[in-house]
Amino acid sequence: MKKKLLSAFMAGSLIMASLAGCSSGSGGNTGGDTGTGTGTDTVSTTDTAKTDADTGAADTANMTETQKIIAEAQTMTLEELAAKAIEESNGATFYGVGNSSRGKTALPLFIEYLQSIDSSYNMEFDWQQPKNNKIFEQLQADSLKEEGTFAMTLIQDGNQIESKMVQTGILDTFIPLDWAQANGTTPDAYNGYLELQLLNKVFMYNTTGDKTYDNCWDFVAEGSHPLFMDIDSEIVGKNFLYMLTEDTYAQYLKDAFDALPADEQAYFQPTIDSEKEDAELFGLGANGAYALAYIKLFVGAYNAQTDDGPICQTLVTDSATDQSGLLVYSKLRSVEESSGVSVNNINIAAYQDGYTGIGGYGYCHYLFVTDNSPLPWTACAFIAYMTCTEDGFSAWGKDMGGYSSNPEVAKAIETTYEHSKGGYNEAGEDEFPAKDDRGKEWWVGEGQLVVEDPQYCASVAFTVGSWIETLDKYTGEETE
Repeated sequence: MKKKLLSAFMAGSLIMASLAGCSSGSGGNTGGDTGTGTGTDTVSTTDTAKTDADTGAADTANMTETQKIIAEAQTMTLEELAAKAIEESNGATFYGVGNSSRGKTALPLFIEYLQSIDSSYNMEFDWQQPKNNKIFEQLQADSLKEEGTFAMTLIQDGNQIESKMVQTGILDTFIPLDWAQANGTTPDAYNGYLELQLLNKVFMYNTTGDKTYDNCWDFVAEGSHPLFMDIDSEIVGKNFLYMLTEDTYAQYLKDAFDALPADEQAYFQPTIDSEKEDAELFGLGANGAYALAYIKLFVGAYNAQTDDGPICQTLVTDSATDQSGLLVYSKLRSVEESSGVSVNNINIAAYQDGYTGIGGYGYCHYLFVTDNSPLPWTACAFIAYMTCTEDGFSAWGKDMGGYSSNPEVAKAIETTYEHSKGGYNEAGEDEFPAKDDRGKEWWVGEGQLVVEDPQYCASVAFTVGSWIETLDKYTGEETE
């Protein structure tokens, strides 16, 4: 009965999603190339600010006042935007809101930059970081005002951004001219959201025992319970599961399955076979059943945790024999070496010779101007500063596992911090190889990182997402 009810619900959801797609007028290539190397390609509300292909003139008829400013701002350099910001916000208070607390670190640097142009410039600021994913509620409430409190936002969770923030017109995308040029494109040609950075969560495992993980299916094998933040508390974890059903990543899972020994394939095959009907119902590609099987097994296997910090501190101990986890790579930076605790107690799965399959997943921090921004020019200038200068990105760039979407900034950050040699000591010896970050291009390529695509996540949230809600989670006890 549960299966029949789910099937009926899915059929209805597919019809509704189809109707919504026909009426929304938004398009885009899932998995396409945006010039940033992350594999996202989405359409934002700022498409109304794009240059008309036939006339060469900006179509302003359907723009809000903020979108008109953005259209003009996208033709200007950082220095030109800085002049506009100084004129607009000298003596004002700038309010920002974000999922990352480091906006509070970046804003003083931005103010110093503006003061280097005009020493009389002064701006107060307030940066808020809502807890428990309340940022969407806060932005929605603020959008009801004619003039909002928040000038801009740094926000994560592509699914909710697409469905709750962009399609509703609450947030507008601004593409800095300097950023676009660094990525070999123009603001008008770029067809996606602006990423501040790509962050990665990677599979790692404790090495104090004999157990090895040389295939991504090993993390969902019988008796394996990787430590992972619960998908109901950190929603980007659900986006990871959604993205596994996208054709590229489903193929990665199929290829990894094919590389398994016959006896291990035999263990997983019944689950794969049982998901073929759902894969067809959801309209997934040829390897959709492998993705659904992996999702089902992962949800039924992972040991839910409250935060990545404690996960990391557990895995690097001598007592975490044979345990594994999927967690933010940068957490390794905070490990303090001591008796019984060492980064050398773990391996990064994807770095090991012979490892096959996905190495983890990547999600983005996106930057938007609020559509009712009280300081839209200053917001655009601050966004350009963070994405187009090393100092602007330095609040995030000091950590491995966080990659600027601007290749020129990324190169400068690597020169300064040498994340690729993060495990080397003063003598130049590689003491902690797990901390040698192989970089964004490696992770999204050879590392087979599963990268969030906001539009794809939103497109399967009613189907795959609803199905995930019916899955049984691991409770700490083995089930028959």
